[in-house]
Amino acid sequence: MTAEPDAAPAAKADPASPVRSGRSGMIRSSMIYSGLTLVSRVMGFARDLAITYRMGASATFAADAFNTAFAFPNLFRRIFAEGAFAAAFVPAYARSLERDGEEVADILAADAMATLAAATLALTVFAELTMPWLMFLIAPGFAANPAKFKLAIFLTQITMPYLPCMAIYAHLSGVLNARNRFVLSGAAPILLNLWTLVTVLPATTPVAAAKAASIGVILAGVSQAGLLWWGVNRSGARVDWRWPRLTPEIRKLIALAVPGAIAASVSQINVFVSGVLVSPINGARSWLSVCDRLYQLPQGLVGVAIGVALLPRLSRAVQAEDHPGARSAMDEAITFAMALTLPAAAALFAIPFFLIDGLFTRGAFHVSDAHQVALALRQYGWGVPAFVLSQIVTRAFFARQDTRTPMRYAIVSVVVNIAAGVTLFHFIGVQGIAAATSLASWVNVLMMAWTLHQRGDYSPTGRAWSKLARILAASVALGLLLGAVSHERPLVEAVIGHLPIAGRHAKEIAILAVLVLAGAAYPFLLFASGGLTLAEMRAATRRRG
Repeated sequence: MTAEPDAAPAAKADPASPVRSGRSGMIRSSMIYSGLTLVSRVMGFARDLAITYRMGASATFAADAFNTAFAFPNLFRRIFAEGAFAAAFVPAYARSLERDGEEVADILAADAMATLAAATLALTVFAELTMPWLMFLIAPGFAANPAKFKLAIFLTQITMPYLPCMAIYAHLSGVLNARNRFVLSGAAPILLNLWTLVTVLPATTPVAAAKAASIGVILAGVSQAGLLWWGVNRSGARVDWRWPRLTPEIRKLIALAVPGAIAASVSQINVFVSGVLVSPINGARSWLSVCDRLYQLPQGLVGVAIGVALLPRLSRAVQAEDHPGARSAMDEAITFAMALTLPAAAALFAIPFFLIDGLFTRGAFHVSDAHQVALALRQYGWGVPAFVLSQIVTRAFFARQDTRTPMRYAIVSVVVNIAAGVTLFHFIGVQGIAAATSLASWVNVLMMAWTLHQRGDYSPTGRAWSKLARILAASVALGLLLGAVSHERPLVEAVIGHLPIAGRHAKEIAILAVLVLAGAAYPFLLFASGGLTLAEMRAATRRRG
C-alpha cells in the first residue's frame, strides 16, 4: 500500500503492482485509515465540546437548529460517500483498472464525477428553494417555536452546498481507494473540525455560534474537495471535469448505485427518522447529536475503515472466483472489527453518564442534559456492533454487484425503526428512539447474514466463531470492570480532587483516567482470552508483497 500519493503517473498499471494485485494488507490499510479517522474524531470531539459549550442543548434552541442544519446535508453525504460509491463505483473502477488499464478507467471516473456533481447540485438548488416547506418534513416539531423554525431554515440553506462538495470528495476518495491510497481519504475530514473550531469559538451568543458553525461547514466542504482533487492528480489518475454523459457504463453505475445507496445508509436513515420523531422536545436533537459522536465513533473508525479496505480486496477475489480468499477476507474483517468494536460497546453500556458528565457538562450544557444523553447512549450501546457489522456485511453483496437485496432489507429496517421508535418513544421517551435504532440495525444485519449463508456466499468458519466468542468474553469482562469503577465514581473523583494538578477538573481527569485504564486493560483481556494473538496482529498489519 502506498502511504501517500505517488507523483509518478503511469500510462498503464503494472500487473504486479498493489493497484492490480491487491496484495497490500487489508487490515494495515484500514488501520492507516482508522488512525487518520481517529485524529479527525479527536478533533471532532473538540469541535463538539466547543459547540455544546457555546450553544448548549435544552437551554437554548440554537443547538437544535444547527444540528438539524448539519444533519440534513450530512444524511445525503453519508448516502453518496458510504452507499452509492461503495456499492457501484469502487468495484467498477477497480475492475476497469484490472481489465482495461488506467486511461479507460479514468474516463469512467470522470463521467461518473460529472453525473454525480450535476445530480447533487440539482438536489441542492431544489432544497434551497423549498427549505421553508421541507423543514416541516425534516423537523416538524420545530414549528411550535417560530424563532427556532426560522433559524433552522436559514442555517440549513447555508449548509446545503456542503452536499455537492462532499459528493465530489467521496467520488475522488473512491478513485484513490481503488488504487490502494487511503491517506488523504482519512485525513480530509480533519478539515471540517478545524474550520468549525475556527468559526465557532469567537462567537459570543448561541445563535451567533450556530450561524458561524454553519459557515464553517461550507468552508470545510470546499477545502476537502480541493484536497482530494490534488491527491488524485498526484496519484497519476486523470479524472477531468466534463459535461455529464449518460453512457452505458454510467447507466449501469446508476442502476447499481441507487439501491446500494439506500442499503449502505440504513443507519443514517434511521438516525434521520429518529431526529424527526424527537423534534417536538426542545434539546432532544442535540442530545441525540451528542450520542452520535460517541456511538458512531466505532462505525467511523472501524466499520467504514475496514469496509473501505475490504471492498477492493473482496471484489478482486469474487472476480477471480477465489472463494477461499473471499471467505478469508470476510473472516478477517469481522474478527478485527469486533475486536475493536465490542469493548467500545461495553463502555457505552456500562458508564454512559460517567462519560457524558465528565466530557460535556459545562457552559450551556447542563447536568440534566447529561442524564438524558446517558439514557439514550446506553440504548445505542448494544446496537454498536450491528452498526459496524452492517458496513462490512453489505460489502459482501456489493462485491457481487448485488445492491438490491441489501436495499430491500434496509427498507425493512427503516420500517422496524419507525414502528419501534413511535411505540417506545410513547413509553420511555427519547431513549426509546435510541433503542429502536439499535433494534432496527440488528434486524438488518441478521437478515443480510442469513441470506449470505443461504446462498453459500459466506458463513464464518468455526475458527472465526471461536475468536468472536473469546472477544465477547474479554469485552464483557471489561464492561464489568468499568461498571465497578463507575459505581465508585465519588471515591475516584475525591482521590483525584486532592491531587495538585486536579483543581476544579476532577471529573474530567477521572473519566480520562478511567478510559486510559480501560485502554490498557483490554489488550491484556483480549490476548488472555485468545481472541487475538500478537502473531495475528503482526501478520494482519504488516505490508504484504
